Amino acid sequence: MKNYLTSNLWVLFLVATGFAFAQTTETQEIPTDPNVKIGKLDNGLTYYIRNNGKPEDKLELRLAIKAGSILETDEQQGMAHFIEHMNFNGTKNFEKNELIDYLQSIGVKFAADLNAYTSFDKTVYILPIPSDDPEKLDGGFTILEDWAHNALLTEEGIDGERGVVLEEYRLGLGPDKRMMQEYLPKVMYNSRYAERLPIGKKDVIENADYETIRSFYKDWYRPGLMAVIAVGDLDVDTIEKKIKSHFSNLEARETPKERKEYGVPNHDETFVAIATDPDANFSRVQIYYKDLEEAKDVVTIEDYKKQLERSMFSTMINNRLQELANSTTPPFTYGYSYHGGTYSPLKDAYQSFAMTGENDQLTALKALVTENERVKRFGFNQNEFERAKKEYLARLEKQYKDRNKQESNRIINQYVNNFLDNSPIPGTEWTYKFTKGNIDDISLENINGLINDYIHDENRVVVLTGPSKESIKKVTEEEVLAVLKEVENSEIEEYSYEDVRENLITEMPEAGSIKEVKTNEELDFKTLILSNGAKVVYKKTDFKNDEILFSAYSAGGTSLYSNEDFQSTVFANAGLTEAGIGGLDKNELNKLMSGKIVNIRPGISSYSEGFNGTTTPKDFETMMQMIHLYFTDLNKDEEAYTSFSTKQKNFLGNLMSNPNFYFQNELGKFRNEGNPRYVGFPTPEKFDEMNYDLAYQKYQERFADASDFTFYFVGNLDEEKVKDLSTKYLASLPSNNSNEEYKAPEFREKTDSYREKTVYKGTDPKSMVSIMWKGETEYNQEDDLAFSALGEILTIKLVEELREEESGVYGVGARGNMSKIPYESYSFSISFPCGPENVEKLTDAAIAEVQKIRKDGPTQEDLEKVKETFRLQRKEKLKENKFWINQLERAESENLDLSEINDFNDMVGDLEADDIQKMAEKYLNDNYLLGVLMPETEDSAN
Repeated sequence: MKNYLTSNLWVLFLVATGFAFAQTTETQEIPTDPNVKIGKLDNGLTYYIRNNGKPEDKLELRLAIKAGSILETDEQQGMAHFIEHMNFNGTKNFEKNELIDYLQSIGVKFAADLNAYTSFDKTVYILPIPSDDPEKLDGGFTILEDWAHNALLTEEGIDGERGVVLEEYRLGLGPDKRMMQEYLPKVMYNSRYAERLPIGKKDVIENADYETIRSFYKDWYRPGLMAVIAVGDLDVDTIEKKIKSHFSNLEARETPKERKEYGVPNHDETFVAIATDPDANFSRVQIYYKDLEEAKDVVTIEDYKKQLERSMFSTMINNRLQELANSTTPPFTYGYSYHGGTYSPLKDAYQSFAMTGENDQLTALKALVTENERVKRFGFNQNEFERAKKEYLARLEKQYKDRNKQESNRIINQYVNNFLDNSPIPGTEWTYKFTKGNIDDISLENINGLINDYIHDENRVVVLTGPSKESIKKVTEEEVLAVLKEVENSEIEEYSYEDVRENLITEMPEAGSIKEVKTNEELDFKTLILSNGAKVVYKKTDFKNDEILFSAYSAGGTSLYSNEDFQSTVFANAGLTEAGIGGLDKNELNKLMSGKIVNIRPGISSYSEGFNGTTTPKDFETMMQMIHLYFTDLNKDEEAYTSFSTKQKNFLGNLMSNPNFYFQNELGKFRNEGNPRYVGFPTPEKFDEMNYDLAYQKYQERFADASDFTFYFVGNLDEEKVKDLSTKYLASLPSNNSNEEYKAPEFREKTDSYREKTVYKGTDPKSMVSIMWKGETEYNQEDDLAFSALGEILTIKLVEELREEESGVYGVGARGNMSKIPYESYSFSISFPCGPENVEKLTDAAIAEVQKIRKDGPTQEDLEKVKETFRLQRKEKLKENKFWINQLERAESENLDLSEINDFNDMVGDLEADDIQKMAEKYLNDNYLLGVLMPETEDSAN
């Protein structure tokens, strides 16, 4: 007790004097989130455990390994990633194909749920499993243990997997990789990172001998470099026992191979890398100012405050760059800057980036460098700082309010990063409270001083990438260096921050009233009938504390335009909101909205007009005001639209050089031959044909009548506030009781015979196959479910045959759905990328799988896998706001019976193999469209 009193008196003295206490606080380590239990087994394996009840009855598992491509020998390039593949292809307890088969049987989908990734310094395996079944739980931990030390790595398995890995390698081929190979040696100058891309080398993947592959697994898959991370709906003690039971028997290496860390040497000069490619889609500018010292971990309170200062810096510089992008003559399509990691964890850099027009790279470079130089000379001002603090705290506050309702798959990554990168994990509560309590003590002077550490001539790399063609003048290294010198010696004005008004709406509308309130007891939502005829449908939920989702629907859309008006406005519609609302331009609106969490966007689609948005309970009224203004006071600004159009044309300039985009566009034209309303992909030429005045006029028409709109709100709603604000901002909207409906198109795609379209584009040995069935049908929800199940079952069979047996694809999928808009129809597709030499063989194999289901139906085993997946997915969706708002809107737009939401599991349970077979027999006939993308050759110029 005496020591306790003495200690506290001493603390009080330090608080009074201030100086010594501040020093002690700054050097204290950032605390660890008390919600996570961290431990280490005797063999060196680390584990993280957290109980988290969202979603229910589910556990997220990760196996993290501090080993990636950077550790490969020359003979092993690509083997870190190859081992990742092999762990899905045969282990002690799950031989080839058994692992995926087992997980599918418990509702875990390959690639969508079950996955993994390999990078330079790390490998991470991802496994979500049910937590309410002891047998399934133990199966999940057995899988994780097998990955850690029980991979079989048989010769047959290795040779069988080479083809799959080569298909993934093939997917990465293209202009981006070719250009990266030119600039990466300068960005990662003289470092191992420039020569160890995780995908590896083709000849190594094809020819590496078995022991070379196995040796990577033996050397680096060891407990001292591993962590097991488990977050989900299960008590901590049970998880800990499972971890100890499954991982204590992993053997620590007596003489482990040294796990080296590889740095990035400094260089005195400025490097310039200019990489172009005929097939490049976009033009980009990047500037790296690599730190002169090695990166340090964020460990202490002082480190955290410095990190906060860097975040404030990034927020303020990016606000300026956004204003430039929104200007009348934008120097780039978009740009941003930040201080953060590079490819190497030991080398951070201040990085500025811009996407720009084909002939505007030097303009964009000058703009980026000028804004950095402006900060260096004048710093940021207090108004900018206050805005940044509001924005930063608003984001943290939202996370804080939802801290107990975060999904496990969002929480778990911070623990993965703590193990792999030693990033701090203080938890949301500490982060928010500490930041809120200390942000006003952050010095603007210190933030402004960061630029002096960021910007320097040494360790500077400028990277320009983009398409090469006759219409583009290629930039030279001399021109790049001249821009840097020009800015350094130029006169630059100080940034001027112009204040904006405080209120979004300057004149409040005259409120309407609520005429009727209807309650749906079964699904717990209410409908308000407003005095102007509009409807408000809302459902109060407790899924999130700080989330409200919003949408609005009105039938009509561009289907009510004449063909000529449609063709003149279709791509202009997206640019209408660039002018702002209520007399505020986009930059002014962004300033006024600082510190508020409101995202809302109106839109006009083919068959409807409406809104999508999200906000928080605190900012609900602001969102309602914005809805009102988008109806009644959308600005008209030719210059703002021109700025939007310029950026879109810059973005689209070389898009058709991308073989996949070109293929989809050509396939779309083929399918829509004779369709007077088909427009295809947007192009710069098509943007030049748009009529802004007409698009604005049509917008006014589409939003002139609120009586045929239904507004949907789902989330943590205050019911009285919903009613009050609905009368104030929605019931006051204009209406004329037009009662419009959309018009179904007269055009119908030809579907009564087999058709084939082969498109030739690109020089890389890459192909794409697309098989499509489409037509009209009578819709019902039971058939829609069966058709969707058919797609899932075919996906299982196609993965087994095309990937596992043929080793011909990396990924393949099938998808079936039915719709009531614009007319009752069905659509089914199979698609996969592959080598050109395998197109015919794999297409035949895919059609053969279709024929098997047509003839024999699916196996009961495969049907049960899909049914279990459907049940688990629906269980989670029922606790998501997004699901409910989509269902409420779809029920109206497609005239569906909402009560079937509660009948879903019964519908799934009633699914029989015969139902699936009947869908295949009825719809997957010989009248399909086969689309094939092939690389260009001398024989296929036409």
